[in-house]
Amino acid sequence: MGWIGKLLNGGDEKNKPAPVTAAPEMTRQPATITEIDAIYYRWLAAAGAAQATAEAEQQILDELTRLASEPVVGAALVPRIPAIIPQLMRTLQNENMSAAELSRQLAQDVPLVAEVYREANRPRYHSRYNASPSINNMEGAIMLLGQNGMRMLLARVAFRPIVSMQSGGLTVRTAPLIWRQSEKCALAANLVAPAMQANAFDAYLAGLMANVGLVVAFRLIDQMHAPDAFPQSDAFIAQVFAQARILSVRIAELWEFPESVTRAIGHAGQADADPQAQALAQGERLSKLRMLVDTGRFPADDPFVMAGLGKGELLVFDKLADEDDEDDEA
Repeated sequence: MGWIGKLLNGGDEKNKPAPVTAAPEMTRQPATITEIDAIYYRWLAAAGAAQATAEAEQQILDELTRLASEPVVGAALVPRIPAIIPQLMRTLQNENMSAAELSRQLAQDVPLVAEVYREANRPRYHSRYNASPSINNMEGAIMLLGQNGMRMLLARVAFRPIVSMQSGGLTVRTAPLIWRQSEKCALAANLVAPAMQANAFDAYLAGLMANVGLVVAFRLIDQMHAPDAFPQSDAFIAQVFAQARILSVRIAELWEFPESVTRAIGHAGQADADPQAQALAQGERLSKLRMLVDTGRFPADDPFVMAGLGKGELLVFDKLADEDDEDDEA
């Protein structure tokens, strides 16, 4: 370039600073369930930096695969649902359910009676229905909770000993957290089910049942992992969740759960899944993200959490936190 060109361009072109342009705004793609599971697993187990060997991980996976193929053995590692629960569930399936009859059946289980009173006396029912400040009559409690509320309560009570059992050190830590996530998953699946043309109560049951295999998996890891190294490779975690899901399905079939529930657990996360499985998959996603937010792993507005959530999902996500607040008030 000659001197005229330098004059017109304000100097030597090669020394001219590049024009500043705004960087294109990057939109984060929604996290995959595999990514969420990996973070959730490591947080759940409070995994340190020490990594178990590939051989040690494979030994655990082989044993978990064996349990998935022998569900009777796997089911023996978790307490069975109390015998009274199926009887109560059958009564609740009847649209002409009698509060007096249900009250008579409930009276056979004193801890269950206490749970019904506790649920009926939560502040949310008083404000929602203008109910008495204290419900101390069983039939009144049943009428207040309604058929769907009673179904969800009984399911929750039935599953609590299954997920909250304790054995080794790892299980002691993870069991209460798994139970909290199970409740959130069940509630989220129940709330999103109607929009997906899925059965809301079956979605609730699937949400509670989906983690039974994971409980067994953590008991196995508890027994088999070396104290100075923890199994936590991405491949291992993905296989743990896959085998745990198969085991949940097998145990649910063994316990004669409805086919729609077992199918939802088995197909959740698949691209061609039916509405029931889609509702469960959404419940699993929202509940795990909620747990990671509530325990400080992510801020609530982090793109990892928010990406891909529509208005309806955000409402459910917020509702999961609201449930904890109400429990604290009770």
